[in-house]
Amino acid sequence: MDLGIAGKRAIVCAASRGLGRGCAMALAREGVAVTITARGAEALERTAEEIRVATGVSVTAVAGDITTEAGRAAALAACPEPDILVNNAGGPPPGDFRQWGREDWIKALDANMLTPIALIRAVIDPMIARRFGRIVNITSASVKSPIPTLGMSNGARAGLTGFVAGLARQVARHNVVINNILPGPFLTDRLRSTAEEAARAAGRPVDEVIAERARANPAGRVGDPAEFGFACAFLCSAHAGFIVGQNLLIDGGGFNSSMG
Repeated sequence: MDLGIAGKRAIVCAASRGLGRGCAMALAREGVAVTITARGAEALERTAEEIRVATGVSVTAVAGDITTEAGRAAALAACPEPDILVNNAGGPPPGDFRQWGREDWIKALDANMLTPIALIRAVIDPMIARRFGRIVNITSASVKSPIPTLGMSNGARAGLTGFVAGLARQVARHNVVINNILPGPFLTDRLRSTAEEAARAAGRPVDEVIAERARANPAGRVGDPAEFGFACAFLCSAHAGFIVGQNLLIDGGGFNSSMG
Protein backbone atom coordinates (compact mmCIF):
# COMPACT_ATOMS: atom_id res chain seq x y z
CA MET A 1 0.00 0.00 0.00
CA ASP A 2 1.23 3.48 -0.91
CA LEU A 3 0.64 5.56 2.22
CA GLY A 4 0.59 8.76 0.21
CA ILE A 5 3.18 10.64 2.28
CA ALA A 6 6.26 10.52 0.06
CA GLY A 7 7.93 13.93 0.13
CA LYS A 8 6.42 14.91 3.48
CA ARG A 9 8.58 16.05 6.40
CA ALA A 10 8.55 14.57 9.89
CA ILE A 11 10.02 15.16 13.32
CA VAL A 12 10.42 11.94 15.30
CA CYS A 13 11.45 12.38 18.92
CA ALA A 14 13.67 10.02 20.93
CA ALA A 15 14.46 8.14 17.73
CA SER A 16 18.00 6.85 18.20
CA ARG A 17 16.68 3.46 19.32
CA GLY A 18 13.58 1.54 20.30
CA LEU A 19 10.10 2.63 19.30
CA GLY A 20 11.17 6.05 18.03
CA ARG A 21 13.72 4.46 15.72
CA GLY A 22 11.09 2.03 14.46
CA CYS A 23 8.78 4.93 13.61
CA ALA A 24 11.52 6.94 11.88
CA MET A 25 12.58 3.95 9.79
CA ALA A 26 9.00 3.14 8.75
CA LEU A 27 8.29 6.75 7.75
CA ALA A 28 11.55 6.97 5.81
CA ARG A 29 10.64 3.80 3.91
CA GLU A 30 7.54 5.70 2.73
CA GLY A 31 9.69 8.52 1.35
CA VAL A 32 9.29 10.90 4.27
CA ALA A 33 12.26 13.17 5.04
CA VAL A 34 12.83 12.67 8.76
CA THR A 35 14.40 14.82 11.44
CA ILE A 36 15.27 12.63 14.39
CA THR A 37 16.14 13.71 17.90
CA ALA A 38 17.73 12.11 20.94
CA ARG A 39 20.12 13.09 23.70
CA GLY A 40 23.00 10.84 22.68
CA ALA A 41 24.68 12.32 19.60
CA GLU A 42 26.74 9.25 18.71
CA ALA A 43 23.84 6.78 18.80
CA LEU A 44 21.59 9.27 17.02
CA GLU A 45 23.99 9.79 14.12
CA ARG A 46 24.51 6.05 13.83
CA THR A 47 20.75 5.56 13.53
CA ALA A 48 20.49 8.41 11.03
CA GLU A 49 23.08 6.78 8.80
CA GLU A 50 21.37 3.39 9.06
CA ILE A 51 18.09 4.97 7.93
CA ARG A 52 19.80 6.81 5.06
CA VAL A 53 21.44 3.64 3.83
CA ALA A 54 18.24 1.60 4.14
CA THR A 55 15.91 4.11 2.50
CA GLY A 56 17.87 6.72 0.58
CA VAL A 57 15.85 9.57 2.08
CA SER A 58 17.09 12.73 3.77
CA VAL A 59 17.68 12.24 7.49
CA THR A 60 18.65 15.10 9.81
CA ALA A 61 19.97 14.22 13.26
CA VAL A 62 19.48 16.82 16.00
CA ALA A 63 21.10 15.86 19.29
CA GLY A 64 19.48 17.37 22.36
CA ASP A 65 16.98 16.86 25.14
CA ILE A 66 13.53 17.29 23.63
CA THR A 67 12.07 17.85 27.11
CA THR A 68 13.88 21.21 27.29
CA GLU A 69 13.08 24.44 25.48
CA ALA A 70 16.52 24.38 23.85
CA GLY A 71 16.05 20.82 22.63
CA ARG A 72 12.67 21.61 21.11
CA ALA A 73 13.98 24.80 19.51
CA ALA A 74 16.83 22.87 17.87
CA ALA A 75 14.49 20.26 16.42
CA LEU A 76 12.10 22.90 15.11
CA ALA A 77 14.96 24.93 13.63
CA ALA A 78 15.98 21.86 11.63
CA CYS A 79 12.40 21.17 10.51
CA PRO A 80 10.33 24.33 11.08
CA GLU A 81 7.05 23.16 9.54
CA PRO A 82 6.77 19.37 9.72
CA ASP A 83 3.83 17.60 8.15
CA ILE A 84 4.21 14.79 10.68
CA LEU A 85 5.15 14.89 14.37
CA VAL A 86 5.84 11.78 16.42
CA ASN A 87 6.07 12.67 20.09
CA ASN A 88 8.11 10.33 22.23
CA ALA A 89 10.16 10.57 25.42
CA GLY A 90 11.52 8.15 27.96
CA GLY A 91 9.22 7.34 30.85
CA PRO A 92 9.90 8.25 34.47
CA PRO A 93 11.42 5.64 36.79
CA PRO A 94 9.36 3.07 38.66
CA GLY A 95 8.91 3.18 42.40
CA ASP A 96 6.59 3.88 45.32
CA PHE A 97 4.74 7.20 45.11
CA ARG A 98 5.70 7.89 48.74
CA GLN A 99 9.28 8.33 47.53
CA TRP A 100 8.50 11.00 44.94
CA GLY A 101 8.64 14.71 45.64
CA ARG A 102 7.35 17.66 43.66
CA GLU A 103 10.47 17.86 41.48
CA ASP A 104 10.07 14.21 40.47
CA TRP A 105 6.50 14.85 39.41
CA ILE A 106 7.36 18.03 37.51
CA LYS A 107 10.09 16.19 35.61
CA ALA A 108 7.62 13.43 34.66
CA LEU A 109 5.00 15.95 33.55
CA ASP A 110 7.57 17.90 31.54
CA ALA A 111 8.69 14.79 29.66
CA ASN A 112 5.44 12.95 29.12
CA MET A 113 2.77 15.64 29.01
CA LEU A 114 4.04 19.20 28.65
CA THR A 115 6.74 18.53 26.03
CA PRO A 116 4.32 16.87 23.58
CA ILE A 117 1.85 19.70 24.12
CA ALA A 118 4.55 22.32 23.47
CA LEU A 119 5.56 20.64 20.22
CA ILE A 120 1.96 20.28 19.11
CA ARG A 121 1.42 23.98 19.76
CA ALA A 122 4.51 24.83 17.69
CA VAL A 123 3.46 22.85 14.59
CA ILE A 124 -0.31 22.70 14.48
CA ASP A 125 -1.23 26.06 12.95
CA PRO A 126 1.02 25.59 9.89
CA MET A 127 -0.48 22.11 9.51
CA ILE A 128 -3.96 23.64 9.57
CA ALA A 129 -2.91 26.21 6.97
CA ARG A 130 -1.59 23.47 4.64
CA ARG A 131 -4.62 21.27 5.36
CA PHE A 132 -2.47 18.30 6.21
CA GLY A 133 -1.02 17.20 9.53
CA ARG A 134 -0.45 13.97 11.36
CA ILE A 135 0.52 13.87 15.02
CA VAL A 136 1.15 10.62 16.85
CA ASN A 137 1.95 10.54 20.55
CA ILE A 138 3.69 7.45 21.87
CA THR A 139 2.23 6.97 25.34
CA SER A 140 1.83 3.64 27.14
CA ALA A 141 -0.53 0.72 27.67
CA SER A 142 -0.64 1.99 31.26
CA VAL A 143 -3.11 4.66 30.09
CA LYS A 144 -5.69 1.88 29.78
CA SER A 145 -4.38 -0.44 32.46
CA PRO A 146 -2.27 1.39 35.08
CA ILE A 147 0.95 -0.25 36.18
CA PRO A 148 1.27 0.10 39.98
CA THR A 149 5.02 0.74 40.02
CA LEU A 150 4.82 3.36 37.23
CA GLY A 151 2.63 5.90 38.98
CA MET A 152 4.33 8.97 37.51
CA SER A 153 4.01 7.57 34.00
CA ASN A 154 0.37 6.61 34.60
CA GLY A 155 -0.47 10.14 35.71
CA ALA A 156 1.51 12.18 33.18
CA ARG A 157 0.47 10.13 30.16
CA ALA A 158 -3.17 10.11 31.23
CA GLY A 159 -3.00 13.91 31.36
CA LEU A 160 -1.69 14.04 27.78
CA THR A 161 -4.42 11.63 26.68
CA GLY A 162 -7.13 13.87 28.08
CA PHE A 163 -5.68 16.96 26.42
CA VAL A 164 -5.37 15.23 23.03
CA ALA A 165 -8.93 13.91 23.19
CA GLY A 166 -10.24 17.46 23.17
CA LEU A 167 -7.79 19.04 20.73
CA ALA A 168 -8.01 16.25 18.14
CA ARG A 169 -11.69 16.92 17.61
CA GLN A 170 -11.12 20.64 17.14
CA VAL A 171 -8.61 20.29 14.29
CA ALA A 172 -9.80 17.20 12.41
CA ARG A 173 -11.90 19.31 10.01
CA HIS A 174 -8.63 20.76 8.70
CA ASN A 175 -7.22 17.29 7.85
CA VAL A 176 -4.98 17.49 10.91
CA VAL A 177 -5.39 14.31 12.90
CA ILE A 178 -3.93 13.46 16.28
CA ASN A 179 -3.83 9.98 17.76
CA ASN A 180 -1.95 8.10 20.45
CA ILE A 181 -0.25 4.72 20.27
CA LEU A 182 -0.12 2.79 23.53
CA PRO A 183 2.72 0.26 23.49
CA GLY A 184 2.70 -2.81 25.66
CA PRO A 185 5.84 -4.92 26.06
CA PHE A 186 8.27 -4.18 23.24
CA LEU A 187 11.91 -5.20 23.16
CA THR A 188 13.34 -1.81 24.11
CA ASP A 189 15.75 -0.37 26.66
CA ARG A 190 12.71 0.65 28.73
CA LEU A 191 11.46 -2.93 28.93
CA ARG A 192 14.91 -4.12 29.92
CA SER A 193 15.27 -1.47 32.64
CA THR A 194 11.92 -2.34 34.24
CA ALA A 195 12.80 -6.03 33.96
CA GLU A 196 16.12 -5.36 35.67
CA GLU A 197 14.27 -3.73 38.56
CA ALA A 198 12.00 -6.76 38.90
CA ALA A 199 14.94 -9.13 38.56
CA ARG A 200 16.85 -7.40 41.36
CA ALA A 201 13.83 -7.51 43.64
CA ALA A 202 13.31 -11.22 42.96
CA GLY A 203 16.97 -12.21 42.82
CA ARG A 204 16.56 -13.63 39.32
CA PRO A 205 18.37 -13.16 35.97
CA VAL A 206 16.91 -10.34 33.90
CA ASP A 207 16.65 -12.46 30.74
CA GLU A 208 14.55 -14.96 32.68
CA VAL A 209 12.18 -12.18 33.74
CA ILE A 210 11.84 -10.95 30.15
CA ALA A 211 11.25 -14.46 28.84
CA GLU A 212 8.59 -15.05 31.48
CA ARG A 213 6.86 -11.83 30.55
CA ALA A 214 6.92 -12.87 26.88
CA ARG A 215 5.36 -16.24 27.65
CA ALA A 216 2.60 -14.57 29.67
CA ASN A 217 1.51 -12.42 26.72
CA PRO A 218 -1.26 -13.91 24.55
CA ALA A 219 1.02 -13.49 21.52
CA GLY A 220 3.68 -15.55 23.31
CA ARG A 221 6.34 -12.90 22.74
CA VAL A 222 7.26 -9.28 23.21
CA GLY A 223 6.84 -6.81 20.38
CA ASP A 224 9.35 -5.81 17.72
CA PRO A 225 9.87 -2.01 17.47
CA ALA A 226 9.75 -2.35 13.67
CA GLU A 227 6.11 -3.51 13.74
CA PHE A 228 5.26 -0.64 16.03
CA GLY A 229 6.81 1.68 13.46
CA PHE A 230 4.62 0.33 10.68
CA ALA A 231 1.50 1.04 12.74
CA CYS A 232 2.72 4.57 13.38
CA ALA A 233 3.40 5.10 9.67
CA PHE A 234 -0.18 4.14 8.80
CA LEU A 235 -1.59 6.62 11.33
CA CYS A 236 0.61 9.25 9.66
CA SER A 237 -0.63 8.31 6.21
CA ALA A 238 -2.93 10.09 3.80
CA HIS A 239 -5.46 7.32 4.43
CA ALA A 240 -5.83 7.95 8.17
CA GLY A 241 -7.77 11.21 8.06
CA PHE A 242 -10.91 9.69 9.61
CA ILE A 243 -9.05 8.17 12.58
CA VAL A 244 -9.32 10.96 15.11
CA GLY A 245 -8.37 11.15 18.79
CA GLN A 246 -7.94 7.41 19.18
CA ASN A 247 -5.75 5.38 21.52
CA LEU A 248 -4.33 2.44 19.58
CA LEU A 249 -3.25 -0.25 22.02
CA ILE A 250 -0.47 -2.46 20.64
CA ASP A 251 0.27 -5.02 23.30
CA GLY A 252 -0.15 -8.49 21.80
CA GLY A 253 -3.56 -8.82 23.46
CA GLY A 254 -2.24 -8.26 26.96
CA PHE A 255 -5.07 -5.93 27.93
CA ASN A 256 -8.02 -8.24 28.45
CA SER A 257 -11.20 -6.46 27.37
CA SER A 258 -14.06 -7.12 24.97
CA MET A 259 -14.07 -3.45 23.96
CA GLY A 260 -10.33 -2.94 23.37
